[in-house]
Amino acid sequence: MFNLGLYLMSFLYLFAGLTHFRKPRMYERIMPPRLPWHRFFVYFTGAWEMISAVLLLVPRTRSFAAWSIIILLVLVFPANVQMAKNFKRKKNKYYWLALLRLPLQLLLIWWAWKYT
Repeated sequence: MFNLGLYLMSFLYLFAGLTHFRKPRMYERIMPPRLPWHRFFVYFTGAWEMISAVLLLVPRTRSFAAWSIIILLVLVFPANVQMAKNFKRKKNKYYWLALLRLPLQLLLIWWAWKYT
């Protein structure tokens, strides 16, 4: 089961990272307006996710990758807050999902911590 969770985590971060490059506008829309260089940060975090996903699979770099993911999750949290604010302002029917995503970050951090 330990390996299944590891492979699943790696796949999810690889997929999410690729999505940053396939649909950058989706991520740019949830970035806090006060943050400059939206496209750069979307690509940067996408690459960060993909690199971390691959490094998770290598036993020698697994702990480093897990800590890297934890740091990334903390750094992107303001974008999740911004998404919730945007959804509330626009009365988006998925506002509840955006709110649910906020505590989900803690679960994702715990999941990554298991591999440190």
